[in-house]
Amino acid sequence: MESLEAKMVSRRSVIQNALLAATGGIGFPGLISEIAFAQDPASLNAGVQTWIIGNDWIKRIVRFKPGGGLFTSGLSDLATHAEFIAPGNLRMDMAEEFSFECDGRKYRGTDVGFELLSADEAALANGRSLIVHLRHKVVSFEVSVFYNIYDGHPAIRKHLLLRNTGTTPLRFTHLNIEALGVALGPENETILNAQYGTVPREIFYTGRSEDAGLLVSNSRTGVGVAIISEVPGFMKRTEIGGWDDPGRVRIGVLYDTDLMPFERPVAGRQEFKTSSVSLVTFRNGDSFRNPHWVLPSYTAKVLVRRVDGQGPPWIYNTWEPFERGINREIALELIDVAGTMGMDIFTIDDGWQQENRENAVNLKSFPDGLEPILGAVEARGMRLGLWMPMAAIGMTTADYCNHPEWASRDQEGKLKVTGTMGGSKVVMCLASQFRDAAADRINDAISRFRLAYVKLDITTIFNAYGGAPGCWAKGHDHGSWAESLNMIYEGIAYVTGKIYSQHPDVLLDLTFELWGQKHVIDAGLLAAGDLDWMSNVDDIRPDSAGPIQARQLLYQRAASMPVESMLIGNLHAELPTVQESFARAIGSAPLLLGDLRKLSTADREWYHEKIAWFKRLRREPKISESFFPLGSWVQTSSAKWDGFARLARSGDGIVALFRNKSDATIATVELPLIPPGRYHVRSVMTGKDLGVFTKADWVRGVPIKFSISQLVDVLEIISLRINSKALG
Repeated sequence: MESLEAKMVSRRSVIQNALLAATGGIGFPGLISEIAFAQDPASLNAGVQTWIIGNDWIKRIVRFKPGGGLFTSGLSDLATHAEFIAPGNLRMDMAEEFSFECDGRKYRGTDVGFELLSADEAALANGRSLIVHLRHKVVSFEVSVFYNIYDGHPAIRKHLLLRNTGTTPLRFTHLNIEALGVALGPENETILNAQYGTVPREIFYTGRSEDAGLLVSNSRTGVGVAIISEVPGFMKRTEIGGWDDPGRVRIGVLYDTDLMPFERPVAGRQEFKTSSVSLVTFRNGDSFRNPHWVLPSYTAKVLVRRVDGQGPPWIYNTWEPFERGINREIALELIDVAGTMGMDIFTIDDGWQQENRENAVNLKSFPDGLEPILGAVEARGMRLGLWMPMAAIGMTTADYCNHPEWASRDQEGKLKVTGTMGGSKVVMCLASQFRDAAADRINDAISRFRLAYVKLDITTIFNAYGGAPGCWAKGHDHGSWAESLNMIYEGIAYVTGKIYSQHPDVLLDLTFELWGQKHVIDAGLLAAGDLDWMSNVDDIRPDSAGPIQARQLLYQRAASMPVESMLIGNLHAELPTVQESFARAIGSAPLLLGDLRKLSTADREWYHEKIAWFKRLRREPKISESFFPLGSWVQTSSAKWDGFARLARSGDGIVALFRNKSDATIATVELPLIPPGRYHVRSVMTGKDLGVFTKADWVRGVPIKFSISQLVDVLEIISLRINSKALG
């Protein structure tokens, strides 16, 4: 008989290699069944099945007990040795695992009515997956629970698959994907940062659409759990019960039940896949375990559809100041400047088309079509992008004329319309057959115009500027208004999925107007698309809201959302200064608007030099691995300086500093979480070497001087631990 010590060594090996272990051989013939004896000698006698899923960073123990259902008996951060759910300290009333209502009756993962069918393991491109299959003994449905882990990340990502095994339709509501109680210490030491993980809130809290990333932690020890919900937009609901029980925090990650109620019919022999939820463990102040490192790295490498090692392209967009007045002559002049600057994608916004939802070119503005534009763009080494609405279409279009039954209706049965710069348009329902027509039209445009990028815009589920959400029309795929809500979000993902199947390399931008809320970005949007045009910040005049408000949006969201998925419009390349526009652009996905023809020859060359520098830098150090807001980032103010740092785990990266209208002559840059080492610092704006600094210097704060006329500085940080070369 193998020794207990040998068994425990084997268990550690299994965990470290991101494999799965099961007791009793369920789904794992020949795998190490003895693990259960080392962990729980009575488990087999009780008929308990146990699985361990984990990697070097995190471990989750999942069990099935006949008569007790499925539950998580352990959740550990292996790097910090934090036990969030410790064996022997489990409250079953806080361990439902999942829950939902089916035809008005509530079911929990821990219900006695569930029996275990099987458990399987599967390989992911960068990790492993455990899938536990359950069947209800009375009602004709099965639940498959998917637990995914990813190499190098202290995260477990979970979703459910609900399957109707009968012939009678079932209706699912009140769906809770992740239901756990985690131990963080005393209630009076527990803190919550809500929305995107940056807004302090009370620990008994309901998170809504803007709560895309919640961080709950112990204020004294720093250990905590981040909750990243991929439930889309207004369907999102997160429950934090911080004073439900001494020493535990109840976490529920749900679809909404009241403001935007979730109802999902599942026909016989059909299934419904839920959105995913990630639990990510961290410890504040602890080097690479800090959420400023953990979350950007995880979201950028796992939650985005396509990881681009060279970073996102530089995109120019014509919307401001030209709006629908863009034409052939203006576009050709802009293309010449954009090419000189080093832009990668030239995008013509609204105005290129004759009518919303058709691909016929506006021949009044572009008398020879888009071929001359496309030729000029590609001759300058760029690719073409176009603005396209997904569901808001003209009433003279073939889709509406031939299929008026696909249109959305309001509660009174009236046609739903939305205002646009091109006039009122009808809103078609994406929970109808219209979604196939929408995908076909976008695919046609991508093929015809060789598009690298599509800005998908305007109202779908909700008008971001007011108006009731959803659809009351009869004869669509939804049987009620409530059913239409999530099904319209599903329709967006259906359209993008159909596009990606034909054009896997195209970049799809799902704007905040399409997602239905001002300035919104969430993991649900990124599960359906690549980029999010997150705002339309006013930047018409030198004293407009401009970059300072764009940075407010960036800083508040960067804690939990990948910054290189954020397109923050409408910053002009020439306003208020080229230095400020450039420095803000390198904090997220680079996007510039404005009348490029107004740039002087010197400014065009300046952009060319700086954009080329940034592209070279972005190809080497992985600055997507962190984001650190600096200065007055909590609320950007013209009276104070602010900034940000983007660093790779080597410590190489950039710092951008904005003096604004403050009297500051020095910005003291504190980077206590930079890796140990020595760093050479160079000003990209002035070309001056600023010295060599150690980690101890960054902990104390490195003073960076502003000259009298200097409003912006960008620093290149180069680690001297390796033979790095300056990229300038």
